[in-house]
Amino acid sequence: MKSFLGGALALLMALPVAAAELGDDGLHKQPWMRDTFKDLREDLEEANAEGKRLVLFFEQRGCIYCSKMHEEVFSDATVSDFIAENYFVVQLNLHGDIEVVDFDGEALSEKDMARKWRVLFTPNIVFLPETVPEDENALEASVAVMPGAFAKGTTLDMFTWVAEKRYLLDNGEDFQRYHARMIQERNDGNTD
Repeated sequence: MKSFLGGALALLMALPVAAAELGDDGLHKQPWMRDTFKDLREDLEEANAEGKRLVLFFEQRGCIYCSKMHEEVFSDATVSDFIAENYFVVQLNLHGDIEVVDFDGEALSEKDMARKWRVLFTPNIVFLPETVPEDENALEASVAVMPGAFAKGTTLDMFTWVAEKRYLLDNGEDFQRYHARMIQERNDGNTD
């Protein structure tokens, strides 16, 4: 019986991680991603009406780091559920042609908007406040930008830090200090 269970366990461990769903555009899809007209003022209004924060996800076809995030981070129920409960996510294609209307009123294709906002790498996650002045674009208004792929803990900490509006606190705990404290708390929790 032990050899059967050991063999079954070995077989399960050898199976590949389930691949994230890919859309027709070659980008990974999550149930919490919204299909919008990509007018950021409208998206912000809708996010606020739902009591959520607007966040923009830049990705591109064939991005191995995007795949890593979707397969290893966003597949985790704790991370995925937190995003679904707290964020209104709009996905943008680094090389896409769909029109995006920025907060300042400028309408550009996704790829031209990426240039305007100086997005060079994917994934690139842009976190926005609840209100954006008329004359600011998304990059200027952003409260945080997460450029690149990170592990579950870092990703969840960033989403939590923004959701809790810790960037507004005047206690000196910027994201790096907050993240270090969260790592310590998780480590302390594992030793009890």
